[in-house]
Amino acid sequence: MKSYTLAQLCEQLGGELKGDGQVAIHSVATLEQGQAGQIAFLANRKYQAQLQSTKAAAVLLSPGDAEDFNGNAIILKDPYVAFARVAQLLDTTPAAATDIHPSAVVDPSAKLGEGVALGPNVVIGANVTLGDRVQIGAGTVIGQDCQIGADTRLWANVTIYHNVHLGERCIIHSGTILGADGFGYANERGHWIKIPQTGGVRIGNDVEIGASTTVDRGAIDHTIIKDGVIIDNQVQIAHNDIIGEHTAIAGCTTLAGSVTIGKHCIIGGMVAINGHMEICDGVHLTGRTMVMSSIKEPGVYSAGTPHMTNKDWRKNAARFRQLDGLFSRVKQLEKAEKRREDEND
Repeated sequence: MKSYTLAQLCEQLGGELKGDGQVAIHSVATLEQGQAGQIAFLANRKYQAQLQSTKAAAVLLSPGDAEDFNGNAIILKDPYVAFARVAQLLDTTPAAATDIHPSAVVDPSAKLGEGVALGPNVVIGANVTLGDRVQIGAGTVIGQDCQIGADTRLWANVTIYHNVHLGERCIIHSGTILGADGFGYANERGHWIKIPQTGGVRIGNDVEIGASTTVDRGAIDHTIIKDGVIIDNQVQIAHNDIIGEHTAIAGCTTLAGSVTIGKHCIIGGMVAINGHMEICDGVHLTGRTMVMSSIKEPGVYSAGTPHMTNKDWRKNAARFRQLDGLFSRVKQLEKAEKRREDEND
């Protein structure tokens, strides 16, 4: 088990030490559940009351919260970011693979870097290039002409079709499919004619893609996910989408084809974005928002309906169906009022 003294962690984080710097820390915890040897954090005032009762060996605190705390602490501007960095230092997640398993099938034309690890029943196709220290979990299949950058990790049962390029330090979780055909068809008198999807997928550095997410290959050009993007579980990225640097996309979101999303956007859960839309940098879409036109100004956008009692929802649903009739009546009243005004002039 990894262990650091509080003073060592403080040096790593660039914070201010309060209390005993020789306390040993081996894991992270919440304020409520923290015990000896663990470090907790306070980033939400909602949990302020737990600070004085916590049994954690130390706490990550902002300067304002540290004033009234008598225990061991590291004081810094953003305790939540500090928690993330400490959690990385103390991470106990096992490797996706630790060596090249005898059951792995590697095409003779594939090129493997130093320290590559392949789990049981991994399949590596023709002309694949794996960078140094790449880890490929059990049952994963990588199609021909793929490139995977150094220190990238693929968990078990990932499927990567042909001509997919991943950058360095990426994490791809189980069940995810990269490079499946986009939904491209032409209709000839009621019959669907498939359009071969001949583009690829290009994924930058430091990208993480959650479990059971699908990223379709481009129809002609590539589908592109740029550096630092994070994508949650069960997300659909359609053909020829482009996602800008450091954008975050939450679970069950669906992007139709040829969507362009800018940098530093936050896309909430169950968002749906219509095809050929453009979303500029710095946009935040809250959960269940439906985007039917391009967004050209940064800001927060919403379209979902908050929950209510079923009784209220039924009444509102009935009234919604009456909106068109109400609109027509209002227009008639406005015309009648206009006639009266004209007659009185």
